[in-house]
Amino acid sequence: MYNNSMKLLFLSSMMMGSILSISSNSWLGIWMGLEINLLSIIPMLTDNKNLMINESAIKYFIIQTLASTTMLVSILFIQMKYLMWWEKENIPLMMITSSMMMKMGAAPFHFWLPEVMSSTSWMNCLILLTWQKIAPMMILSYCIKVSNFIFLVIMMSITIGAIGGLNQTSLRQIMAYSSINNSGWMISSLIISENMWELYFYIYSVMNAIIVITFKSMNLFFLNQIYLMGNMKTEIKFMVMISLLSLGGLPPLLGFLPKWIIIQTLISNKMTALVLLMIMLTTITLYYYMRISFAAIIMSHTENSWLTQIKTNKPKILLSIMSMISTLGLVCSSNLMMFY
Repeated sequence: MYNNSMKLLFLSSMMMGSILSISSNSWLGIWMGLEINLLSIIPMLTDNKNLMINESAIKYFIIQTLASTTMLVSILFIQMKYLMWWEKENIPLMMITSSMMMKMGAAPFHFWLPEVMSSTSWMNCLILLTWQKIAPMMILSYCIKVSNFIFLVIMMSITIGAIGGLNQTSLRQIMAYSSINNSGWMISSLIISENMWELYFYIYSVMNAIIVITFKSMNLFFLNQIYLMGNMKTEIKFMVMISLLSLGGLPPLLGFLPKWIIIQTLISNKMTALVLLMIMLTTITLYYYMRISFAAIIMSHTENSWLTQIKTNKPKILLSIMSMISTLGLVCSSNLMMFY
């Protein structure tokens, strides 16, 4: 009971920190909100029973402190109007952008994310993948500017997210590289408009929630557990498969909708080369999602038939409904768009 009340306290404090940084009208208020958020999530990442988790909390603290310090220094330079030629070169802007990308784990500042996620619990992973991206992305939307630096970050995020997940066996690391890939798409949606990012983020969060909660309820952490579990019901495997493919952006599913709108808008803004590279690299992430999904459903290990006696949790009704929305979402939304 004590442990749960402490977690609830830190969770509410973490959310308040993010809300403060989003709603603040000064750079100092934004920085304070991010610090409250950081100081609240660190106790949630620690666990007395597992020293590895404590190590990941220390890594997360060091990286986030470095990002906050970079942001604070760049704000001070802007306020002091230090070296006027910096304004023309957009150096303070690039420093703030870099610090926000470091906070949310976008490439080339992504190295901490797979490491931290590989040794923490599934619920902490979900917080890192979804809530912890909100404040940095909103701050990024205040100062984002179409430039070669932003295009480079988008391409690096999508490339590293695609290639990094290919040889992974840890499901948490696969989700981390998937997050890096999706960060590239989110930054490209911020170039278009804030509303576009909101749509992408809502759908991305729902897909992540379905996958993470399913993996948590099944107590899965590695790929071989999916392959070896003959006891896992086919409908649960199908639910995970649909959610993964939707997260990758396979056309009939809901996850394709925000990607479709981004592709269309970027092409209309004459950024065709960027779109082509983004699509080609995202197909690599789809490849490893399909590899996980199809292998889990098709492979049947008869030699491990004795495992079928192990009891598993029943699929939650809410997760089933959410995966159905994921399956039929694009069809419904396409029909609605026809009426307008």
